[in-house]
Amino acid sequence: MIDGRMTQTSDPTFELLTPQFIARLDQLDILSRKLLAGKLRGERRSKRLGQSVEFADFRNYSVGDDLRFIDWNIYARLEKLLLKLFLEEEDLAVYLLLDVSSSLDYGNPNKIHYLKQVAAALGYIGLINFNRVTVVGMSQDLVAQGGPMRSRRNVSRLMEFITNLKPAGSGHFTQACRHFALAHRPKGVLIVLSDFFVKEGFQEGLKYLASGRYDLFCIQCLSPQEIDPDLQGDLKLRDMEDGDTTEVSITQPLLKKYRANLDTYCQSLKTYLIQRGATYLRTSTAVPFDRLILTYLRHRGLLG
Repeated sequence: MIDGRMTQTSDPTFELLTPQFIARLDQLDILSRKLLAGKLRGERRSKRLGQSVEFADFRNYSVGDDLRFIDWNIYARLEKLLLKLFLEEEDLAVYLLLDVSSSLDYGNPNKIHYLKQVAAALGYIGLINFNRVTVVGMSQDLVAQGGPMRSRRNVSRLMEFITNLKPAGSGHFTQACRHFALAHRPKGVLIVLSDFFVKEGFQEGLKYLASGRYDLFCIQCLSPQEIDPDLQGDLKLRDMEDGDTTEVSITQPLLKKYRANLDTYCQSLKTYLIQRGATYLRTSTAVPFDRLILTYLRHRGLLG
């Protein structure tokens, strides 16, 4: 550890984020479009050391108010007791729900590694801004949880937890979402990282997450091989999660129909989320990771 920043030689978990990229993340913060903060009170603790308190308004003094927040300059001029009010910045809860079912261990570049990098970057941004960061892995159910964590001193812990998550099992999206919502009741920003290939359908699970408690942001990640498969001839295809197999003859009309069905499915996911006030972003692992974080997520309002 040098000057509060990790170096590649001091931390073995830098397979997810390089020191050079981390330096660029130091300028970012996770934003919430919903009113998760903003109570008025006489005093608050700033999220950042040395950040000034933001003045909001005055109100008349009432018996029992804290005398420390009376504006004595105004009293000297007007002989009126007015209490200074300031904006209270509540610490923001940031939840990262990372799909680690077997279907994520696919593609070149690999989907699970790509989404681990996204989770690591967002978790890091949350920690350095003193948000409460919780990372949850989901497969058949919630398989692992790291946090809540806060502050830069927990960056190594965050990276190690994400690195150690291994893809396994068939996803049970509805059950995982339900258990997450029951276990994490405080409001906050919820970022779901998945391919959203859900056999039982995504609607039943997402209804637990899009209920209004969370500022929901869903990132759907697909591999280039899933978006535009290079297949031909007679093949036996096997589901990576439950082992189901099917024999198909790959033709150009069939591939065209597959692409149309995929676009329809992704559009239905997008529409479902937007109608419920959530944000949707579809990406490919072919998109450079730094561009996704530094450009696309900023344009979508998650980062600022």
